[in-house]
Amino acid sequence: MRIAKASLVTPGENRAYGIVAVALSLFVFAYSTLFGQVSILAYYGLWLPLVLLDYRRVLGNYSRYLWILPFAVFACLSMFWSAAPAQTLRTGIQYLSHVICALIAMRTIDIATLARGVLVGVGLVLLYSFAFGVYHADPLDGTVSFVGAFASKNQLGFYASLGVYFAVAAVTILGERRLWMAVSAGVGLLSGYALAVSQSATSVLTTVAVVGCCIGLNILTWLTPRNRKSLFVGGTILFAVGTVAFISAGGYGLVLGAFGKDATLTGRTYLWQQGIEAAAANPWFGVGYQAYWVQGFSEAERLWEEFYIGTRTGFHFHNTFIGAAVETGAIGLLLLCMVLVVTIAGHLGRFLSTDRHPEAALLLGLAVLLAMRAFVEIDIMTPYHVGSFLLYVAAGKLTIRQSRRMAGPTPWPAVPRLPVASLATGASPQQRLRS
Repeated sequence: MRIAKASLVTPGENRAYGIVAVALSLFVFAYSTLFGQVSILAYYGLWLPLVLLDYRRVLGNYSRYLWILPFAVFACLSMFWSAAPAQTLRTGIQYLSHVICALIAMRTIDIATLARGVLVGVGLVLLYSFAFGVYHADPLDGTVSFVGAFASKNQLGFYASLGVYFAVAAVTILGERRLWMAVSAGVGLLSGYALAVSQSATSVLTTVAVVGCCIGLNILTWLTPRNRKSLFVGGTILFAVGTVAFISAGGYGLVLGAFGKDATLTGRTYLWQQGIEAAAANPWFGVGYQAYWVQGFSEAERLWEEFYIGTRTGFHFHNTFIGAAVETGAIGLLLLCMVLVVTIAGHLGRFLSTDRHPEAALLLGLAVLLAMRAFVEIDIMTPYHVGSFLLYVAAGKLTIRQSRRMAGPTPWPAVPRLPVASLATGASPQQRLRS
């Protein structure tokens, strides 16, 4: 039996392949350190061969990606001034190829396929962690938490956050029913439990915020674009004022206390200070992409020892903006922020300006989640990471031109309007409808 090429690369017609490809990609992102290079090759094998089937449809017009690719290209170029050029070249190429795979995925799958694939992938990741996971004690605060098959509770918490968000968004925004509603409920409950046992304050807080954002976006879809913009502006102002008042009243300390955190955020404020000082030493170009946390470098070795990182790997500044400034300087930081900001602004503009745009609503919530986590993690600047993959999928979707009115589930049944002239006559209801 021959399979038509279009059935593998046409969004909406390749649901089965797309769901499997996205799910397996998430599993590779989660456990590539356990399964090694074979898993990475499998990830490339899911997306790159699609170019050979129909390169025009799969690649699209790359001139539209001029605001998406510069950071990945700059990361590769930083090898010329890197403190560890071999490390920078290798990881830079990995990051660039990872971005290209994300853009291929963006061109070949629609938003429903993406959501379903993420749900299946998160479910597989969490089930594997519950089957083979362990508990770790944090030497800094003395707490014991479940980290699954990861090395960090924050990574387990991130996948749990994605599971909760996509479970809610699949039902409220995409209008999934029957089988996929049941899948969403199962993955959502499993993710909620993983979120609780991981005890990741970052993941819990960002999940609560993004689910609230998701519900708010769904409510706004009931309004016309004009009313939606007005309510959004008013709500944003009220939220900003409320946040300032909450922090001024000491709410920040109450939240930290509820999660057993102190004012230093378990040493993160000290780590941020060290990162800012390192960035100031090379303000414009940085030390090179992925060239700071290198074994044998004095500053990295000192911080590893201070934070009890015996493996001397897998550590970072717990802040995307500081990490980008240290490794790629102010130029790289600006290029990375451009991708994040344009993605949020672009999907926000689409959501507020169209009658119904489920894709923009879902990807806007996702981009907001990644933006919130950027202040405490480095999800979007690491190769083979679910955060960077989803960011570039969301960014790439902005390069596809779409109609002003998007198709989507209708919340209320449509009622045909009757011509005014027919109401003034004595015509029967059937004649009025025909007129």
